[in-house]
Amino acid sequence: MLEAIGLGPQGEEVYDALVRRTQATVAEIVTDCHLPATAARRTLQSLVGLGLATRSTGRPTRYVAVSPDSSLEAILRERERELDGVRTHIRTLMDVYRAGTRFAHPGELIEVVSGRDELNHRFVQMQQDTRVQMRGFDRPPYAAPQEHTESNPIELNMLRRGVKYRVIYDTSVLDLPGWLDDVTAGMQHGEQARIAADLPMKLAISDDRLAMIPLLRAGDSVLAASYLIHPSPLLDALVALFEALWERSVPVRANAPGGELSQDEERLLTLLASGATDKAASRALGWSERTVQRHITKLMRRLGAQTRFQVAMEATRRGWI
Repeated sequence: MLEAIGLGPQGEEVYDALVRRTQATVAEIVTDCHLPATAARRTLQSLVGLGLATRSTGRPTRYVAVSPDSSLEAILRERERELDGVRTHIRTLMDVYRAGTRFAHPGELIEVVSGRDELNHRFVQMQQDTRVQMRGFDRPPYAAPQEHTESNPIELNMLRRGVKYRVIYDTSVLDLPGWLDDVTAGMQHGEQARIAADLPMKLAISDDRLAMIPLLRAGDSVLAASYLIHPSPLLDALVALFEALWERSVPVRANAPGGELSQDEERLLTLLASGATDKAASRALGWSERTVQRHITKLMRRLGAQTRFQVAMEATRRGWI
């Protein structure tokens, strides 16, 4: 259990015996742990070196256990500082590595991954290796069988760990049942979502380290292969493309400022601003088209608008979308 802080099985056994006694001589530890005296003394001295015990000056020498909550926490904090230093060094090494591989081995900068199971595995691994943020374009088709009927558990876990997710959804996702509920659940955990028409591709970018572009031809309904783009000018271009489209996309809001809209109105306004038709909005919201039209009419009266376009413009002006 305590190997992570530098204690082997014998050290942990001696430490446990010392904690139970609170203080002990070498002879008492020999009796408790059935160890040779030299091994017991050496192990007790190592506990002193780790800050888990102190040594008295009397005769015979007694070893006193330091309170585990303070001593173990101090060691854990020190290990965490060491790990942070290692992470910083890894980032430095990666910068050097990227600079050296951009042009030295151009054939290795693009990798092709095929097979639905392998694609899902690599996408999960890509997310789990992310340190700062995931960025992406999202549109059908999907390699995962559940599509948008349930939340991505990897994303939710990474959001809890502090990794940012920024996703631009293509308006074609509005035809998927459950899409709006799924995205709303992600946003409640911290996902930043926007929506745009005619995204040029599906795309996922992990930090500035790796990108995944599915291989799709016109009319393909199944995702079975992808490019993996390693650090290169092409990866830089994909990052720049994402940031440019992010600025032009419509934010999906979880809540309007001041609670001025109902949840249904918030969702409908987001769909209208993204260019959704009545039919697409009805699918996304689980309403009939007549119900969508009735809500649009109410919003037009409320905002003093004559057209759907004016509804979206006025809602934007008020900071609702």
